[in-house]
Amino acid sequence: MFLLGRRLLSGPRGAAVGATVGLLGTAMVAINLLSSPAGVAACSAAQPPVAGADGKVASSVYDFTANDIDGKPVQLGQYRGKVLIIVNVASNCGYTDGHYKEFNQLYKEYEAKGLRILAFPCNQFGGQEPGTNAEIKQFAVGRGAKYDLFAKVDVNGDEAHPLWQYLKQRQGGTLVDAIKWNFTKFLVDRNGQPVGRYGPTTSPLEMRNELEKYLNQ
Repeated sequence: MFLLGRRLLSGPRGAAVGATVGLLGTAMVAINLLSSPAGVAACSAAQPPVAGADGKVASSVYDFTANDIDGKPVQLGQYRGKVLIIVNVASNCGYTDGHYKEFNQLYKEYEAKGLRILAFPCNQFGGQEPGTNAEIKQFAVGRGAKYDLFAKVDVNGDEAHPLWQYLKQRQGGTLVDAIKWNFTKFLVDRNGQPVGRYGPTTSPLEMRNELEKYLNQ
């Protein structure tokens, strides 16, 4: 059982039940993170600058490379000039159905205006993304996902993907900068700069106003 934001997550699929718990959920995540050496390292306020794929200090998301869901390296510079939503996803979370549905809606509506969605599977929260990359791809495609799927990564701890280290440094979180649950979303402008961070209790459609602001720039 795991408290987070406005919902109580429990059960084998992390189904959302229960009522408002507000900041308490985030505080409990922070306590969990700080109770382990890896969590303390992830939450340190003195993290060094993150290096991009070329070994130099990263200045935008374009400086990173990540493997797609099929294992092929993708230089994120290919997204130059696009507005991005970068999100850690899971197949068995209480937020899964709603987020996949609304991401599909946003992508259909805004792809032509320059929106790209980059979905990174992660199994660090309740073990809710246990499958292989092939299984995850099958799941996502079966739910109509036409946006870009990447290989499973860690988003916290020593093995966190450098892109996610960079995102956390540029857009810190409540109490701690570490990612606290599935479906944490980062908004990135057309210059590759992270400009917003949204937790799982913020639905993709609730990002619409901010999204349109950057798409119209």
